[in-house]
Order: sequence, then structure tokens, then C-alpha cells
Amino acid sequence: MTRSAEPARGALAEVVATVDLPLRAHADPELPAGCFDALADDPDRAFVAEAVHEGWLMHYDRPRAFTRMDADLRLLGGDALYALGLARLAARGDLEAVAELADLISLCARAVAEGRQEWAQELWRASVEALAEGTRGPVDGANAAYARLAP
Repeated sequence: MTRSAEPARGALAEVVATVDLPLRAHADPELPAGCFDALADDPDRAFVAEAVHEGWLMHYDRPRAFTRMDADLRLLGGDALYALGLARLAARGDLEAVAELADLISLCARAVAEGRQEWAQELWRASVEALAEGTRGPVDGANAAYARLAP
């Protein structure tokens, strides 16, 4: 597989190009670098990670690729990005990755509800590591990371 010079930026740009037009209208023309170089060997998983991460940011933080939206629109846009990413994995039958990201979304929301938003970075790191490992064997993902973080 040929690697792009900027695989993560490419995945984020693909997310922007793939979303429905009403959300695409809020895309920042100057996209930042993507976050998931570890997934460069699997363009589908890189796309999904960027979509779900941007959805997470739209819900709980500051989005990187989509701007100029009120809180309600950001929430809806975040939901659309979660669905976009998970649907791509489901379409290719990657149910293990769907489960990992569903757990990640849920655990990040739980961490925020518990006042521990700072845990999200470690949960994301663990999930991306699990996704990058793919079929090379089981790797602890977000569930294991949450268990380590929880008192």
C-alpha cells in the first residue's frame, strides 16, 4: 500500500469532503494536520478515527475542521460524524473496530460526565493503538485504559 506524504491530513480532508453539504459548508478551508498517523496503513480506519474524533471535539471541545457553528449545530454535526465513521467500518464488516470506537465514545462521554475530561486523551491513545494493531492480535483499548484510570 502506498502511503501518502500526509496520510492523517488526507483522512481529515476526506471526512470534510464526505459529509453532507450543510455540514461541509462549515468546514474550515485551512485544515489542520490530522491526529492519527498510526493508522496511515489503513485508510478506512484513519478516516473513521478522524471522523469520530472530530465528532467528539464537536460535542465536548473545539472542533478542528468545522467552525462557525452554534452549540446545537455542533452537537448535530458531531452525531453525524460519529455515524459517518461507524457506518464506514460497519460496511466493511470491521465489527471489532466498531465496538472499540463505540466503547471509546461512551467512555469519553462518561469521563466528561464524571468531571474527568482530561482522561479523554488517554482513552483516545489506547483506542488508536488498538485500531492500529488491527489483526495483529488483541491490544488493550479504551476499556482497559478506563479501568487503569478509574480509582
